[in-house]
Amino acid sequence: MPALPHPAYIYRPMTVADLTAAHALSVQLKWPHRLEDWAMLQRVSDGFVVMDGERLIGSAFTCPQGDYATIGLVIVSNDYQGQGIGRRLMETALAACGTRTPVLNATLAGAPLYASQGFVEFGRVQQHQGQTLVPALPALASGENCRALNADDHASLLALAKAASGLDRREVLRDLQVEHAVGIERDRQLRGFALLRPFGRGRCIGPVVAENIEQAKHLIATLLAQVPDTFVRIDIPGVCGLSDWLEQAGLKNIDTVAQMALGTPPQASQGVHPFALITQAIG
Repeated sequence: MPALPHPAYIYRPMTVADLTAAHALSVQLKWPHRLEDWAMLQRVSDGFVVMDGERLIGSAFTCPQGDYATIGLVIVSNDYQGQGIGRRLMETALAACGTRTPVLNATLAGAPLYASQGFVEFGRVQQHQGQTLVPALPALASGENCRALNADDHASLLALAKAASGLDRREVLRDLQVEHAVGIERDRQLRGFALLRPFGRGRCIGPVVAENIEQAKHLIATLLAQVPDTFVRIDIPGVCGLSDWLEQAGLKNIDTVAQMALGTPPQASQGVHPFALITQAIG
């Protein structure tokens, strides 16, 4: 018999003042998120917390992205497991989606809860990370060149990000702290891009958008060359074909999660594909 919600627990929107205590939940799980990573998500999402008196015991985020909303960082303190808190947090996050289709990346522990709420798996995401060994730069096709991006490329970058992910990335990408941004150009049109930014224990590469795997490898290798011998994380779709190449570059596959949607999942279009997520919480 499922546990009934505890009447004394308070479910409410997250505020900036909650971030330190919420971050402590992910530290408890040994997740690598920095306080700054939580703050970024709080700015672009609808966040929710559960309180037991003055103690924050649970969290969840709903991030609106066009016709979809991604749900992430659904956490319940170890001391409060088995009381139905996670289920009620999910119900709160789902209500915040409104008419948007909910999408999430589920840990093995969380997948049964989401499946019981109607979510269906549509893919896998592989988490690769480690101390980088800068790979040789793969050749680009004739007529293509890779260059650093600037503010003039922003509109093209947003269009590519939406085409590859099916998600409206305007608010999310506006808030990212980007150290390096590179793109592949052909016939004076941007056809792929990749971003390098601080995250967790070091740096993160993502999103990565490209027409094909050789473009993706070139973009990633270009960014890895900016941070040799640095701890780097990249979360890739399991079907993208990059896993073995990343392993050779020192980025080991340390975890796999399930991509799940409550409805029709987002689709890539316009000949470009996602080769790395922003984060598992945002997609």
